[in-house]
Amino acid sequence: MYQEYFITYSATNNYDTLVKEAYWQFLILPEDNDSQQLVSWEFSDSLSDGYQSSVNGYGFKAIKVHPQRKFRDISFNASFTVIKKEIDPFAFSLPLDNSADYAKLKELGFQVDFEPFLRKSHFTQLPEVYEDIYPFDPNKSVFKNLLALNHWISQNISFKTGATDVHTTPEEILRRKEGVCQDFTHLFCALAKRNGVPARYVSGYLHQGMGYFGDSQMHAWAEAYLPHVGWVGFDPTNDILAHTDHVKVCHGKDYSDCAPLKGVVYSSGDNETSYTVNVWSAQQQ
Repeated sequence: MYQEYFITYSATNNYDTLVKEAYWQFLILPEDNDSQQLVSWEFSDSLSDGYQSSVNGYGFKAIKVHPQRKFRDISFNASFTVIKKEIDPFAFSLPLDNSADYAKLKELGFQVDFEPFLRKSHFTQLPEVYEDIYPFDPNKSVFKNLLALNHWISQNISFKTGATDVHTTPEEILRRKEGVCQDFTHLFCALAKRNGVPARYVSGYLHQGMGYFGDSQMHAWAEAYLPHVGWVGFDPTNDILAHTDHVKVCHGKDYSDCAPLKGVVYSSGDNETSYTVNVWSAQQQ
């Protein structure tokens, strides 16, 4: 079985004064991987100045826009058609002996290979007072500990739009006990890494027809590396594993690697930005 998704992305920027020059990078293109295929896509801006494509440091395609004239208002529109295989997120086997996985996590070669996703970044580090807030139970498998962590975060942090911003750290999330999907994901990555499990931040789209929590822009979840299995997606915002309704765009150490829109704008005064994302699905045989 396959699921077909139709996704639209729009962003509008309004500036108080004339913008003399601007550069933007969009990380919004769904990737092609074993479970999903980007069938078609379109991108345009209101100035009709065109765009260029490039590949970032993690190998994901980015769209770059550099308007050739001055402006005060600009909007961007994109649409994507993606086909995904039906996914059973639990369709893998675990070693009978839990100690094999824990031994693998401690191997020097393993830690070197996965160093980028074991390293603490600005958004995935915790102050000393929180270092032992969620220790893994060595009597449980790594996978079961990660499932429990997924559940613990969803139970202890409330989803609240506007409660945080793109600069919020895990320390602030634990103090406020509320946030959005970006915050849930950063906290998951911080605590997984604290227990020696490689974890990375994932940006993408979520079909919310099943009543899932998610931002009005793009969704975020985590991928953790299970020895003898590989990367497995965890969505702590919804206390589920990533599955068919999760359409991946890219991954990185944290939000700073995966921001859907980055830009440099040469202008003075204030500006206002708004985003809208919509995801529809149609089942296919």
